[in-house]
Amino acid sequence: MRNLRTTVSFLATITTLAVALVVTSCEERDLPGQRIIQSNNPKPDWGPTITPQMLAVIEELGRLAPTPIDQLTPQQARQQPTFKDAVNSLLDKNNVPRPTANVTISERQIPGYNNVPIRVKIYTPNTGPAIKPVLVYYHGGGWVIGSPEVYEYSTLALAQSTGAVVVSVDYRLSPENKFPIAHEDAFAAYKWVKNNASQIGGDANKVAVGGESAGGNMAITTSMLARDRGVALPVHILAVFPVANNDLNTASYQQYANAKPLNKAAIVYFTNNYFNSPADGDSPLISLVDVANLKGLPNTTIIAAEIDPLQTEGMQLRDVMRAQGVTVTYQLYTGITHEFFGMYAILPEAQQAQTLAATQLINAFK
Repeated sequence: MRNLRTTVSFLATITTLAVALVVTSCEERDLPGQRIIQSNNPKPDWGPTITPQMLAVIEELGRLAPTPIDQLTPQQARQQPTFKDAVNSLLDKNNVPRPTANVTISERQIPGYNNVPIRVKIYTPNTGPAIKPVLVYYHGGGWVIGSPEVYEYSTLALAQSTGAVVVSVDYRLSPENKFPIAHEDAFAAYKWVKNNASQIGGDANKVAVGGESAGGNMAITTSMLARDRGVALPVHILAVFPVANNDLNTASYQQYANAKPLNKAAIVYFTNNYFNSPADGDSPLISLVDVANLKGLPNTTIIAAEIDPLQTEGMQLRDVMRAQGVTVTYQLYTGITHEFFGMYAILPEAQQAQTLAATQLINAFK
């Protein structure tokens, strides 16, 4: 009953107390933003199944940041409005409250790869036991852009819904820091949490990893590195639309080559900036589905988007992990795009995905 109450508490407070995100096994109640923030415009050629809510976000992002990322320098790209800005803009225009959570937010420096300090942002629930489980979280952005702040709606929700301390890692970005520095920073952050959980009110025996896109990839590779380097494994992996392959000619790459906000040109841009050479793409840290050893990894939840060049490799990852003996829960959400996970104030699918992720993590923390 305690776990159920924790989940309901998050769902009741993630936006406002007046409009509850009450979710049970058979019922979901929508949020005001999901009802009123919709686009009536024709569906784009690249996304014929896109939902009206998702299209509204994509159109607003296009208005705020019209220049394709591959036409910008990395420094310029980091200054561009993000999908979070598009969500906030739509919420503000429609007088819908932005997501909040009953957590305390703090920051600290921890040793990254080669002991170079990196920043982590820590989200600690204000309720629950003094010693809490921990989720180490890696943001997306193709190892070039992004930050804990851009992905904060995801981490707020996960902290509130699971009762875990969420440690969001501000790993070093490229091209200033080439492959595999981000991956090594990700592992260093996990190792630090395992060794110092008590400093942040965490239980070192209940540490999970998670992330989105490039961060979803690093949640898996961190687990691989922990296994290979003699560090205790996380209790669960949450991989949200993860990068899992180096093949840019899969079915979804072809079908969604021009999708938004992530498309084939953007992925080429990201890998060109992160990789030292194309050969890095064949590393087990990148090509999870064809060269990585995934045996012995913890139970994994993969959350996927339909309108996403990465859709196919997410399915391949599911199949390869299962073939290597890993227990995988996989869920594909239709009509929505890459980066949807933190958009629950507008997208019902994001609300559903957050509920699935929270349920899986709560069970892993038992």
